[in-house]
Amino acid sequence: MNLVWHYVRKYKNILFGAVILAAINQFFSLLDPQIIRVIVDRYASHSTSYTTGEFLSGVGLLVVAFVGVSFISRVAKNFQDYFVNIVSQRVGASIYETSISHSFLLPYAIFEDQRSGELLLKLQKARTDIQIVISNFVNIIFFSLIGMIFVLSYAFYVHWLIGAVYFLMIPTLGVTTFLIGRRIKSAQRNIVLESADLAGSTTETLRNVELVKSLGLESQEIGRLNSVNEKILSLELKKIRLIRVLSFIQGTMINAMRAILIFLMIFMIFKGHITLGEFLSLFIYSFFIFSPLSELGNVSSQFHEARASSEQLNKILEIPTQVQPKNPLRVGPVTSIEFKDVSFSYASSGKPSLQKASLQIKAGDIVAFVGPSGSGKTTLVKLIVGLYQPQKGKILFNQNDSSKIDYADLRKRIGLVSQETQLFAGAVRENLLFVNPQAKDEDCLQALKSAAATPIIERGGKGLDTKIGEGGIKISGGERQRLAIARALLRNPEIIIFDEATSSLDSITEKSITQTIRNISNLRPNLITILIAHRLSTVAHAKKIYVLEKGLLSEEGNHAELLKEKGLYAALWREQSGSLLNES
Repeated sequence: MNLVWHYVRKYKNILFGAVILAAINQFFSLLDPQIIRVIVDRYASHSTSYTTGEFLSGVGLLVVAFVGVSFISRVAKNFQDYFVNIVSQRVGASIYETSISHSFLLPYAIFEDQRSGELLLKLQKARTDIQIVISNFVNIIFFSLIGMIFVLSYAFYVHWLIGAVYFLMIPTLGVTTFLIGRRIKSAQRNIVLESADLAGSTTETLRNVELVKSLGLESQEIGRLNSVNEKILSLELKKIRLIRVLSFIQGTMINAMRAILIFLMIFMIFKGHITLGEFLSLFIYSFFIFSPLSELGNVSSQFHEARASSEQLNKILEIPTQVQPKNPLRVGPVTSIEFKDVSFSYASSGKPSLQKASLQIKAGDIVAFVGPSGSGKTTLVKLIVGLYQPQKGKILFNQNDSSKIDYADLRKRIGLVSQETQLFAGAVRENLLFVNPQAKDEDCLQALKSAAATPIIERGGKGLDTKIGEGGIKISGGERQRLAIARALLRNPEIIIFDEATSSLDSITEKSITQTIRNISNLRPNLITILIAHRLSTVAHAKKIYVLEKGLLSEEGNHAELLKEKGLYAALWREQSGSLLNES
């Protein structure tokens, strides 16, 4: 639980205040039975020794004291709870902020193997569980510890035998709780892992609900998710059984222990070793000890739950973030991009995705990368935007090595339109402002106009507040791409990348969007336009086309030059042209 202390120590002064208030609360609570002892031993047991006035004034004063200490205890309890809540909420918020910040700084490769719903559940689960542990520490564990110390001391003061019995009962109950608690911990760790898996699977299924419903796979997905849910239910029931067993054993032991104490203390009254008031006070104190101890089952379960979830969170936090240069260079306006013998391969693949790639792009260039699926086109994009670093060779921006530049500054100069448009639920305005929160409505409308996307807001009748649904489900595929283009343009980028932006569209829509891309390039003479495409018709206008084959740059030139070479590009062109003719 080092993770918990790491965050709690930031608020140690507030927590210390809560602990002091807990001590005050418990101290005044423990005075109540002493007042009752005095009333019984001094007045109730010797009532004939006092006049009516003396009896009423003496008992009345003690009753006022009883009310007074109860009031002080209640005030301390309220402030104690307030401070505990402040600490737990602030720690929870700090854990979430740190975890989210750390997650976004992780290397991109981590997210390729991690489902978003799974990661989010781990963060939220750890936050909630740790908040409960903090609350339990002050309100139950520390509070009970003070009570135990006081009651044990008082029990030994009254009679050593009563103190000894108390002293033996507490560890007996504690050992029983610890032994069963270990099994609860094991069950809880499995629950955390399975719950994270279910959250990830559910998120994926709901995100792809259109595909699921279109293919009639509802029953299959329901069955798959329910099977994981049943496994979690089985583990939860196992944990509940263990908790109930622990609770039953604790309850039985506590009742037996209290019965032993009552018998012992009544026998001592009979023998004259203790008074009736001492018996009553010790009987009331038994609740101070045994009631919190009866909660140890729940506290133990919650502790193990928090420990399991914090271990999962700690695994995420221990993943090294992406290495940043010590003094990153700001590249300024991008005038050139150069690859020098760049090679890269994914950890999950034995084959290189890019081999000894060398190329140069200058401001105003329209450059395209084409080739069969898996030839390395998208890998190039990921290298340019810095999601990956080359394993061999160099990438230069304005002649600056990519390993030394400030990628945060560079990425602000990049507009990206991918095959998967990655739109957000909500309005058109929200999707546009995502990349440029300071943009005005006029800027948004101009970006939509440049992308030929104004029909989206005109048809909706609500302008920029037109709702598009999750992932843009309420608009067509072509309109989603146009909105993604408008979003990229709103950044006023110096580099704009179209990664298979038209591959999922019909030929008519593709042609229209290709024309939009050409218009954008013509209107911005210093804009670097990078086109990644499978369909060659979308890149035929490019100044230079690079042909990728099995990670190698096999050909380069413009459309006419590549056709004359009669290589892979020409073969792909003939194949695709024939397909288009057949479609016609």
